[in-house]
Amino acid sequence: MALDDSTIQLHVGPQLGRLADALRSEPETAEAASLCDGWSVKHVIAHMTMAARYDEQSFMAELEAAGYDFDRLSETVARRDGLLPYDQLLDDLESATMAEWAPPGGGAMGALTHAVIHGLDVTSACAMERTCDDDACRLVLDALTRSNPSPFGMDLSGHLLRATDLTWQYGEGEPVDATAADLVLVLAGRHRPGVNLHKQT
Repeated sequence: MALDDSTIQLHVGPQLGRLADALRSEPETAEAASLCDGWSVKHVIAHMTMAARYDEQSFMAELEAAGYDFDRLSETVARRDGLLPYDQLLDDLESATMAEWAPPGGGAMGALTHAVIHGLDVTSACAMERTCDDDACRLVLDALTRSNPSPFGMDLSGHLLRATDLTWQYGEGEPVDATAADLVLVLAGRHRPGVNLHKQT
């Protein structure tokens, strides 16, 4: 049975809080490279936590300054706010604002997907254990396989995707066995060694 938005939203805060705790325990990772091209961990956290620092009016002003180009806005804010104290960014990550935030048009699932994927962009790049729990991983895996191609353009045809560290699978055909973290990342368009999915052409 499909979960309603309010139930899904309850998963968001715990994922962000566990990520903040893990990063506080390894503060040297702030400057480490993430899986987001050209971004360090602190840039990813600055991006993830925009809503904690920009209300709707401020966000729209930033968007207007970026020529209504969201990618340009994201790059500008990540670079600029990545210069803030790391502890402040981690405080923002586990704030009530971020636990309750959902992207316009994306709803609660968009917020959870954002939290899980970017959390894995950080923990996987730093060889850390994933901080997102099994239930959140399953919800995001289900969301990323709800259509073919996936929301990030990955071709799921002819593949049986199977998580090796929790109970989850999708599709039929050639087995693709990987951790839940690697499956989420590949479905989100990231490269992971030994996991072969391709963008639909």
